[in-house]
Amino acid sequence: MHPRTRTTLTGAGLAALLALTGCTGTRIEGDPVPTEQTPSGTPSIGTPSSAATPSSRTDPTGSSPSDRPSRSQIPLPTLRPPTGPPRNPTDARKAIVLAGRISRGGDGPCYGLVSEEGRQYALYGPGMGSFAVGTTVRLTVDTAVPDIDCGSGTPVRIVSIRAVG
Repeated sequence: MHPRTRTTLTGAGLAALLALTGCTGTRIEGDPVPTEQTPSGTPSIGTPSSAATPSSRTDPTGSSPSDRPSRSQIPLPTLRPPTGPPRNPTDARKAIVLAGRISRGGDGPCYGLVSEEGRQYALYGPGMGSFAVGTTVRLTVDTAVPDIDCGSGTPVRIVSIRAVG
């Protein structure tokens, strides 16, 4: 037999195979005692058990209540083609909120910030106002503007900034 060939036996076929090989009714010492025995103590070879009896189902997806259609009868939902690009971003990013002290101040558009965690940021924000060195601020930032260099630190763009305390 080819190693990838599979054979499926039914309950009746298995009983017939066991009868032909002489394995029915033979019990080795230590084997568990079968729970169902015939009154005469002889094995019942020709009688299939209720578990081996094939059931005839008309619904391949299992039994379903009569008031509900089977899953094979329910049409799959379909989406209409898009009429254009989305009006609003579909993958909204979380706002990055920082707090810390201004390390390079002035009228802008470039500032320096040392966050509460001790990390340095190079801030870019035209028209954000004037901040003196040492001012504690809370700000919302976004990704940096390409080709703008505001000094050392992680480059970010200021969305909003306000002095606290």
